[in-house]
Amino acid sequence: MQMLEDKIIFISGASSGIGKACAEVFARAGAHLILCARSIEKVREIASVLKEQYQVEILTCKLDVQDKKAVNEVIDRLPENWRKIDILVNNAGLARGLEKLHQGDTDDWDAMIDTNVKGLLYLTRKIVPFMLENQVNGHIINIGSTAGIHAYPGGAVYCATKAAVKFISDGLRMDLVDKPIRVTNVQPGMVETNFSVVRFHGDKEKADSVYEGIKVLTAEDIANIVVFAASAPPHVQICEVTVTPTNQATGGIVHKEKVNLH
Repeated sequence: MQMLEDKIIFISGASSGIGKACAEVFARAGAHLILCARSIEKVREIASVLKEQYQVEILTCKLDVQDKKAVNEVIDRLPENWRKIDILVNNAGLARGLEKLHQGDTDDWDAMIDTNVKGLLYLTRKIVPFMLENQVNGHIINIGSTAGIHAYPGGAVYCATKAAVKFISDGLRMDLVDKPIRVTNVQPGMVETNFSVVRFHGDKEKADSVYEGIKVLTAEDIANIVVFAASAPPHVQICEVTVTPTNQATGGIVHKEKVNLH
């Protein structure tokens, strides 16, 4: 963890869930943070708490990674002392809808593809050249999913976007094989965040039912894995981590205990 002290970490989608948890664990390790999300109010609140608790420097940015122009402007406007980014955590992502493909909402498809794939590409394209220019021992950490390994009913487009994250990660690792920049793809299974609430368009009751009968992962569980990969010695590249709750074998094979409602 000492290896992370004073490093600059850029985290997208940092206002909640895995992104927020990553911000806390990196701050605890003494890293300085660039926290970005669509909700600038939420990231400012998080930054205020972490600054006071861990005495680290934090820069906050309003950013929707779907917007290529906004990505370019945010990165181009970074103050000089924040441009030497050591680690990029491509966390921003979402799932929308659980309909069969032929019944799906194309607006939901656009949101998933534009965020999970294109947004990740936009940030990576802007930040990797900074890492090369500054000759840092850089690290790109992408938050994928077990959905990118095995598809499941109603999730064809979301699964496709996370499969893209896997292959983008693999391809980038090849493209950077002669550079001191590592690439890690973290593929979580069931994690209880606001993910399902977004998927079901704000229906919390429906979202909560996804996690009934199984002890699922927490955002902190994933953040600890992210920081573990980031804190490995520079010659050690953790290429891929797949992590599920104990009672989940794959994206679609889950054992749930019966819930007693009485």
